[in-house]
Amino acid sequence: MASKWTMITGASSGLGVEFARLAAAEGRDLILVARRAERMERLAEELRARHGIAVEVIPTDLTDPEAVERLWRQASMRRHIEILVNNAGLGQSGAFAETDPARDRDMILVNIAALTQLTKRAIPHMLRQGGGRVLNVGSVAGFMPGPNLAVYHATKAYVLSLGVALAEELRGSAVTVTTLCPGATATEFAEVARMQDAPLFRLMRPTSAEKVAASGWKAMKRGKTIHVTGLLNRLFAFSSHLLPRRMLARITAMFLRGDNAAR
Repeated sequence: MASKWTMITGASSGLGVEFARLAAAEGRDLILVARRAERMERLAEELRARHGIAVEVIPTDLTDPEAVERLWRQASMRRHIEILVNNAGLGQSGAFAETDPARDRDMILVNIAALTQLTKRAIPHMLRQGGGRVLNVGSVAGFMPGPNLAVYHATKAYVLSLGVALAEELRGSAVTVTTLCPGATATEFAEVARMQDAPLFRLMRPTSAEKVAASGWKAMKRGKTIHVTGLLNRLFAFSSHLLPRRMLARITAMFLRGDNAAR
């Protein structure tokens, strides 16, 4: 019988680390995926020592579809991937006409293509194995257009739409798909994407990665389709259903313009 494993992408920092700690605390064997091998190895040592679990580290460039395919083959060999956490993500803020096109391309490859590719492999695998859970990390950004974060918001809208559709396709099966939609989260991701100066980021009082991960993990185990963290984030998400898209974009633009918007 294949052993059961939890696979987490973006496992070298932020939410990925916290998801790994939550899974390890439940005695789950882990596959950690990210580019930065040294960070993952340190985390793996911590979790092995603390919880006595098996941890495999697979450094992978998720912008490379062939590398993603190799990752899945290696991860699923003689294993039941019971939980897949698609947490890896990239971001970039600034006016669309001025931001780095290569970064936009990589954002689409990681946030959309790799997530889709791994989910496409995981769901049939889980159905054959008798069950499983997919947790896709989206964002409250997925509910609205995001001037000055246009591509990032668009990728998260895709993640949300895909997740809801798959959850409906799988209704009645032993496989669930949950889309976690946090708001501002205090992680290295926000710093790298230069989001921390945006008024919206400051207004929403970034939540710790530990709290966001715990909330999302609980929602996944309950089989929820969408989980938006925090009251203010839920209000933002709800407002997206009430306002015309053009007006919503204008309001969002006011909150997303920070000192970094024109750089």
